[in-house]
Amino acid sequence: MELGLDGRVALVMGGSRGIGLGIARALVREGARVAIASRSRERLEEAAAAIGEAAVFVADATDLERLARLPLEVAEALGSVDVLVTNTGGPPPGGALDHGFEEWEDAYRSLVLAPRILAGAVIPGMRGRGWGRIVNVGSTTTIEVNPALNLSNAHRMATVGFFKTLAREVAGDGITVNTVATGRFATDRMAELGGSIEQVEATAREEVPAGRLGTVEEYGDLVAFLCSDRAAYVTGTVIPIDGGLLRAV
Repeated sequence: MELGLDGRVALVMGGSRGIGLGIARALVREGARVAIASRSRERLEEAAAAIGEAAVFVADATDLERLARLPLEVAEALGSVDVLVTNTGGPPPGGALDHGFEEWEDAYRSLVLAPRILAGAVIPGMRGRGWGRIVNVGSTTTIEVNPALNLSNAHRMATVGFFKTLAREVAGDGITVNTVATGRFATDRMAELGGSIEQVEATAREEVPAGRLGTVEEYGDLVAFLCSDRAAYVTGTVIPIDGGLLRAV
């Protein structure tokens, strides 16, 4: 299936590993010119080598001034951003009252303000060209609250509200805005939350209807489709990718 991504410029946040790397790899495969951003230059360069072709940009999702400049730097290197993937990290686990205000503020910066700033920076150019794709890496916690992930529950819901509002405002400009509700995937982040990758794999065999963790390649394929010409009528949605784990209708 031709996705119409050849030559499109994509900025993938958190692109040095895990889900972000899976997304970046899928977009490169479809012919996009991909920029990956994360905090570690070493990891970025390793990821770029693994992908085969990607421009690297060091950026911390909590550094809002840096994020405001990032899309312009990508545009100078590759061209104006056509595709934005807001994969801005996951806060530490814990219950409703387990975190101090500093941790709440960090989560707000990375999960709410960072996507807002990045989207605000790329939307004018997308509007001018009459084409754009924004995909937010979210969580199934916005559909079914996870009692062990309160910061994610609270802040990712706010981001979904923002993107739902934005989607309605820019749909007529040829821009789509969607969130992917992430289930359990074989990533370092999942291993950190579950104790080890072996433990989370064992739990997935028992709890996930598909009987396994998802792969980052499967995630990347979904995002590549959402970023494509073929998905031009899909916007304002929250799409779960979770192997059937969610019980909510």
